Amino acid sequence: MGRRLISGLIGVLAAVASIASPPDGAAVLHHEKSLYRNIFVYEEDGLRCMSFSRVTTARQSCMALAEPARLVFNYARMMMAALYLNPAPRRILILGLGGGTLPSAFQRLLPAAAIDAVEIDPAVVRVARKYFAFEPSATTRVFEEDGRVFVKRMQRANVTYDLVVLDAFDHEYIPEHMLTREFLLEVKSLLGDRGVLAANTFSVSKLYQYESATYFNVFGDFFGLRQNNRLILVRLGGLPSKGEIAHNAELLDAKLAPLGVDRNWLLPQIEIERGWPASTRVLTDQYSPSNLLNAPP
Repeated sequence: MGRRLISGLIGVLAAVASIASPPDGAAVLHHEKSLYRNIFVYEEDGLRCMSFSRVTTARQSCMALAEPARLVFNYARMMMAALYLNPAPRRILILGLGGGTLPSAFQRLLPAAAIDAVEIDPAVVRVARKYFAFEPSATTRVFEEDGRVFVKRMQRANVTYDLVVLDAFDHEYIPEHMLTREFLLEVKSLLGDRGVLAANTFSVSKLYQYESATYFNVFGDFFGLRQNNRLILVRLGGLPSKGEIAHNAELLDAKLAPLGVDRNWLLPQIEIERGWPASTRVLTDQYSPSNLLNAPP
């Protein structure tokens, strides 16, 4: 059995074996151990949240009970910048469901768009429906399978998307097989003309420079938006000008306001990211990111 497979099995077993705990004083609504992880749903300070980890600050999704449409997390609001690069995507792919925050937001904003949402864990899909008001529209399909397997299937079928959102996380970070150059090339093949990719990553990580080098290797220049998380944005055929972005932001202002998205907050963050060492190694299927994450200091 290879080292990468053993590492993956250990990670899955750790996720299943660990017992998460919600914040002190929070009202626990649901707890279950799925095949892949612990899942907690709890309420605190007007928020309903989902967590996969003992570390209760590592929340996967949160919904404001008084304003269900409002995007609670900074990264989710930053995701809406993808529409500044293409304001009217007709086909959208989202890898990673959580509480269904992003599919629900795109359904409200783009009711005619065809949305494919992919989640490996059926338990997460059930929890999103029951506790986070996630209800797929007539144009939304939910697939319960590994995100990379789905991408390969669509690649073989010559399916393309105008917008691809990468938001798949396990109890630690993005699954290692969805961080590599090979995976990003597979995703790139799904992007249509001037297609947009938006990827949610950590703003502080041992992998930060490696991720940057890998995305640049596959896509060239990209925008890097940073708050609690980093959002990587690319567009095939070249990044849009600041003028085009500002124009699209103005057009979308009224539609995005109910989600809590303020263009005066979002626009200044959209800058081309550079600065990692030229010698930074590109992540590949043979060069395992988990080895970097778990390396001793």
